[in-house]
Amino acid sequence: MDTILIVEDDRALAQGLSRALATDQIQAQICPSAREAKKLLAENGYDLVILDVNLPDGNGFDLLRLIRETCVCRVIMLTANDLETDIVTGLEQGADDYVTKPFSLAVLRARVGAQLRAGRRTGSALPVRSGRYVFDFAHMEFTLDGRPVTLSRTEQKLLRIFVENPGVTLSRDRLMDAVWTGEAEFVEENALSVTVKRLRDKLEAGERIRTVYGLGYVWEPED
Repeated sequence: MDTILIVEDDRALAQGLSRALATDQIQAQICPSAREAKKLLAENGYDLVILDVNLPDGNGFDLLRLIRETCVCRVIMLTANDLETDIVTGLEQGADDYVTKPFSLAVLRARVGAQLRAGRRTGSALPVRSGRYVFDFAHMEFTLDGRPVTLSRTEQKLLRIFVENPGVTLSRDRLMDAVWTGEAEFVEENALSVTVKRLRDKLEAGERIRTVYGLGYVWEPED
């Protein structure tokens, strides 16, 4: 059974979400504060967290950072904060999706289903071994020649789509949509180029991540 934690201080909304999302295969739990959410996250494992930004005792972005440091789960930000800077901040800090209020319940259900499916794929994935690299996406652990490499959530998403498509030229549009799920239009035009450069530098992968001019990028497989 999949488990969802709904961190939302509007009790009526939280209860409505819980009723709407709960099924025979999904169990939903609600909590109204960052403090209670930290306690629940420390005690239980969740597959997905639906997280409001504006909480009575803290900022949802701070809680998001804690989740990314301590938990392996998917996170959907659900908030009235619809400014472009808020959306970019949430995605850059590790949110898997960002839904603004008001929202369509049918669309939210679809996005929740997509994130749960993605989490099951990630959770069951074995580490990827490729030449000098070992990439363990399930536990967010990455090594180069046996040395640990720290990657941001955005860099992890980009790396994952590369290694899942070795030798395939991936267009910039496809990469943007995959990394910044559903929010690519809010991201600065050079964000992908910057993220590719950071990933290359961290992994010393200048020859593995090749630019295909006018098209996109390709992860070159080992010979």
